[in-house]
Amino acid sequence: MTGYVADTLFGDPRRGHPVALFGSAAGRLERVLWTDSKPRGAAYAGLCAFGAVGLGVALQTATRRRPFARFALTATCTWVVLGGRGLAAEGAEMARLLEAGEVPSARTRLSHLCARDATTLDSAELTRAATESIAENTSDAVVAPLFWGAVAGMPGLLGYRALNTLDAMVGYRSPRYRRFGWAAARADDVANLVPSRLGAALTALCAPLAGGRTRGAWRVWRRDGGQHPSPNAGQVEAAFAGALDIRLGGTNSYGGEVESRARLGEGRDPEPVDLRRAVRLSRLVGVAAVVVAAGAAAPALSWVRPGKVGAARPVTVAMAPPSVLNESFRTSQVLNDSFKTPRRPWKTAARTGTWRSRWAGALGWDSRRSDRGRTLVTRSASAVVAAAGTAR
Repeated sequence: MTGYVADTLFGDPRRGHPVALFGSAAGRLERVLWTDSKPRGAAYAGLCAFGAVGLGVALQTATRRRPFARFALTATCTWVVLGGRGLAAEGAEMARLLEAGEVPSARTRLSHLCARDATTLDSAELTRAATESIAENTSDAVVAPLFWGAVAGMPGLLGYRALNTLDAMVGYRSPRYRRFGWAAARADDVANLVPSRLGAALTALCAPLAGGRTRGAWRVWRRDGGQHPSPNAGQVEAAFAGALDIRLGGTNSYGGEVESRARLGEGRDPEPVDLRRAVRLSRLVGVAAVVVAAGAAAPALSWVRPGKVGAARPVTVAMAPPSVLNESFRTSQVLNDSFKTPRRPWKTAARTGTWRSRWAGALGWDSRRSDRGRTLVTRSASAVVAAAGTAR
């Protein structure tokens, strides 16, 4: 939640962005490892992704007993991997340029949202490209990071962002990356299977707040979501098309290769005003996603302060017969010691079936649970006194 608020207020860091630094390092590694080979590409993707996951595991382990430090680092990682404010800002700027008729500037600006060839696109095609990119990146840059952060904490946040960045770098069907980038693209597809569908469902729920229709979003999503070449991008794009009552899809060009995609939706072609509505819907979906993620992560974030022990339970002491008290010279000491809490009671926990557990049963020790989940071993004074009498 705090990381999402930070992204909303401040956006991406302008200098030294960790994702940009990761991309630079991945680019240098690509120049060393590149070969037109799927195994070499899989090794490249594994090194980059597991390096990011390993960093997340190290941070999470180092803050295991430091709740405030873990909170601060989790919020920072969430802020770093989210891109909601930047996405909304780019969409709004594209809408402004298209409304002003500045098509050449809009063509240049489109590269901030996607890698589509824009040199020959007119205003209508630029609007469609920007709207599709807003829809797809709502899942990739907002919903999916929040989902993986809720599921796996800092390793999930950093690992997902690494995979998504690698897909943006090498996950193309161009001659250079068709084989080398195959593993990165497939791993990103797997990582987005659930978040993309969650994003489509949230789009349908939030549609009325952006002037759209929930029923239309749901119908078009279920009907057209699977017609996209990507198993994930089409889910959210179809939901956006149905929610805004527009039509997306068509012919696109990437790196000189032309793709003809199925039409999504049944409305009119998008206009700049629809692009602004898509930006508004993207923000609403982000708010809904952070609420869902916070609710899902809340049980995992609960902790008890170290050293806090549960309230003592009253103990009823049954006095032994006077003969036992008189004959056992250690009885008074046993009674006194029985009310003392061991310094580290969990260290003396008895395990079932061991010699320690058998002695504990013979001496009448009870196993009680503290609020930290550790086994707190106490002695019942009456049981010890009875044991002493029996031994006598």
